[in-house]
Amino acid sequence: MIMEIGIVAGEIWHFLDEKQSATAEELTRKLKRPRELVLMSLGWLAREGHVTLGTPESGYTATLNRK
Repeated sequence: MIMEIGIVAGEIWHFLDEKQSATAEELTRKLKRPRELVLMSLGWLAREGHVTLGTPESGYTATLNRK
């Protein structure tokens, strides 16, 4: 499961690199991945400081952090 989370985290990173930001729902649709897996991967990316997540009201909008 950890490997799958990491793979999806990479897919999310590449998607956000092109689009700048997206909601969890949009990522789920565009990447064709289960919502739970997308949320776990977003959590991983947020913990590592690669993305900033918005509030539940914003649909957990993820924005790629540029260093």
